[in-house]
Amino acid sequence: MEKGEVVLMAFSRLGKRHVQYSILFFGGIIAFAIRTSLSVAIVAMIQKDPPFPNIKTYPDWKNKDVILSSFFWGYVILQIPAGLIGFKYGPKYILGISFTIASTFTLLVPLMAETMGSGGVILSRVMQGLTQGFLYPSTHNILSKWTPLPERSRTFSFVYSSAFIGCTMALPVTGYICNSSYGWPMVFYLSGTLSLLWSFSFLWLCKNSPQEHPSISSEERIYLEQNTKTTADRKKLKVPWKSIFTSLPFWAICVAHFGNNYGFLTLLAEIPSFMQGVFKFNMEANGLLSALPFLACFIVISIMSPISDYLISQEKLSIQACRKVFNCIGMTTPVITLSILGYIPPEMKYLGVLLLVLSVGINAGIFVGFNLNHADIAPNYAGLLMGFSSFWGQVASLLGPLVVQVLVKDQTDPSQWRIFFITAAGLLLVSNIFFLIFASGEIQPWNNESFSRRNDVVLPEYVYVPVKKEDVQICQ
Repeated sequence: MEKGEVVLMAFSRLGKRHVQYSILFFGGIIAFAIRTSLSVAIVAMIQKDPPFPNIKTYPDWKNKDVILSSFFWGYVILQIPAGLIGFKYGPKYILGISFTIASTFTLLVPLMAETMGSGGVILSRVMQGLTQGFLYPSTHNILSKWTPLPERSRTFSFVYSSAFIGCTMALPVTGYICNSSYGWPMVFYLSGTLSLLWSFSFLWLCKNSPQEHPSISSEERIYLEQNTKTTADRKKLKVPWKSIFTSLPFWAICVAHFGNNYGFLTLLAEIPSFMQGVFKFNMEANGLLSALPFLACFIVISIMSPISDYLISQEKLSIQACRKVFNCIGMTTPVITLSILGYIPPEMKYLGVLLLVLSVGINAGIFVGFNLNHADIAPNYAGLLMGFSSFWGQVASLLGPLVVQVLVKDQTDPSQWRIFFITAAGLLLVSNIFFLIFASGEIQPWNNESFSRRNDVVLPEYVYVPVKKEDVQICQ
């Protein structure tokens, strides 16, 4: 082993890190259930003839896509501050408190709809977005400190696959509830209560880093410290702003995040409207079929993530090559499927559903592509970088439904949807090419810039060398 290299020790026993992964996974499920359930519920909320007359509806609302977009008005604002706050103070209490606030406004949606109209729902969604703005930067911050490189693809993919599970569960359940005597208000009461329970569990079980955990074994702590290359004491780090903003590998992540979110998250919000308007699926079938693409995402990511870890740990591909290959699969496939989808006639609706499943499902490649590249290039600042890249991603998420509002005047007209699909495909293609050219898998010098300048430290490179468990015990 050459000077400056770090041995990545093998240690597979279940430990406290897996508790952190699990609680973050369930938080993601609930967050995305709250985020996506309105896509189906809004269809029920504006029905002229609800299945049960006791359920109050608002057919005079003409701003459905504005309501769907409003979540991202709040969500986009706090991405960067969330990354900064989490970096400086730690993400635990910030995320726990923000989830509690989001839970409250979820529970209040039916009341605010009744008393304030569509403006009340928009206000509730803005507040949900503001508070959920802490989700990804905080999750990235925690995972960067709790996830060793040999487990990185699997762990990040597992935690972020919660988005697909949340969508897969929320869409059909929302469709069923909206079609029942409970009506659409029960959707918000149920998800708000679950969110509140998760907040308390997270504050109890989660820790900012292994060093803060009171009962972690010394064996697991050493393994994590050796394999994450993060600095436990945040006060010793000074953010290298100039280096970050002049880093092409960082901007490659931001561009990919923007292009992907425009297509992926707009589809997430608009699939139920497209399925009902063009393919004429009823409410319950709409909820079930709208969930299929996200179930496909979960299956695909469950296959891709262990393959990615295997290719890196066995040195079949470099980290950089692996990220680019899977990112290309995830962003190029929807370019083809979305382009075709725009020309599918309504009578071939099941072919259209298949193309939607492929578009969203194979897009899961980005979760072992750009989505975890922050931790590759700068593990000390992973949460902060996620805040910045997610900001651009959420700008795209905000723009998408508004573009649909402008382009799709008649939601039953396939030709109007075609323009949006082709636009989304083009943006996916361009942003993926930018990532392929400029992305990197190497730790950037500015990851530890404050130390390297002061102490003339040579930054180490990762070298994966599996060792026996007794060798790890010797390290203690």
